[in-house]
Amino acid sequence: MFEDSAPRTARRPHLGRPVLIAAIVVGVLALLIVGFLVFGRGHGEQKGGEATHETSSQTVTVATATTEALSRIVTASGTVSAWEEVPVGAETGGLTATAVLTDEGRYVQQGQVLVQLNDTLLRAQLRQQSAAVASAEATVAQADAALARAQELRERGFLSQAGLDNAIAQQATAQAQLQAASAGRAETQARVNQAAIRAPVSGLVISRSVTRGQIVQPGTELFRIVRDGRLELDARIPETEVALIRTGQSARVLSDGIGQTSGSVRIITPEVDPQTRLAVARISIASGSGLRPGMFARAEIDAGHQPSIVVPTASIIYRENRSGVFLLADGGVARFQEVTVLSRNNEQSSVDGVAAGSQVIVEGAGFLGDGDRVTVAPSQ
Repeated sequence: MFEDSAPRTARRPHLGRPVLIAAIVVGVLALLIVGFLVFGRGHGEQKGGEATHETSSQTVTVATATTEALSRIVTASGTVSAWEEVPVGAETGGLTATAVLTDEGRYVQQGQVLVQLNDTLLRAQLRQQSAAVASAEATVAQADAALARAQELRERGFLSQAGLDNAIAQQATAQAQLQAASAGRAETQARVNQAAIRAPVSGLVISRSVTRGQIVQPGTELFRIVRDGRLELDARIPETEVALIRTGQSARVLSDGIGQTSGSVRIITPEVDPQTRLAVARISIASGSGLRPGMFARAEIDAGHQPSIVVPTASIIYRENRSGVFLLADGGVARFQEVTVLSRNNEQSSVDGVAAGSQVIVEGAGFLGDGDRVTVAPSQ
């Protein structure tokens, strides 16, 4: 009986090693869990710190965009042109230019001879026709005398009615011949006068296309004259500013090569170019400006006092060659708004693109980006 119980006790499995292994595994797992918790908390604190940094805001000052009546200057540019260009041509043709009496750049008076054509043949014809007129006048005088005698004889009964009618017909024929001769002489006289090509208006000669010895044909342009020497600037005005321009408004005309001169708006064209969305304001330029047709120039047109949106000049910044301001949006967020600067001085600027009553960021605007959060400093 004892022999049987002893071996049974000896065959029981040994439990100490598995228990030790299990304890080690549990310890390792516990260490991993503790490390994960510690690392996660530290990482969370780091992210929380970053979030706190991201949500930090810059302190700025703001001002309200207001509406004020300011002196409005409309700026435009364009090409200098003649107020009225008058072409000068020949009315008679086939004659040689024997003298050219003026040149480009000279000022001529109305009626001044510019070109003399060879009129030798025309003057000979004129003398011949003058002789024909004199002969016709003598024939008329003779016919008048014959008619007077015929009427006297008819009254005395010594001449028939047929004879009187014949005298009347001869007198009428002589009158018609005189009129024809006079008309021929007048035509030739007109051609002689046309051989001296005269200036139709006073003005500045800007082009000449005739030389001495040239055979001039009828209708050929020989000169081009700027009437009265008056120039004007064809200033291109944006369609958004056309309503501000009025006839008679004063303007300054500026050229890089010449300087500046005064002018006034003469007329505004009623049409806007559908491609460029620009209208043309023709600005009369004061005489003696030194400008020439074809030159480029700028104009500053005084449009008077106009209601304008005004913001502090310090609030306007430039990003990527665009002028704009930062507006304070809901939630303390700065939003960049592009604007067009109409006029400015050291204190305030007139702009287009901002509504009246908008909150414009002034101090600190240059350090902001679109969407940044800001804190508004209390007003002093």
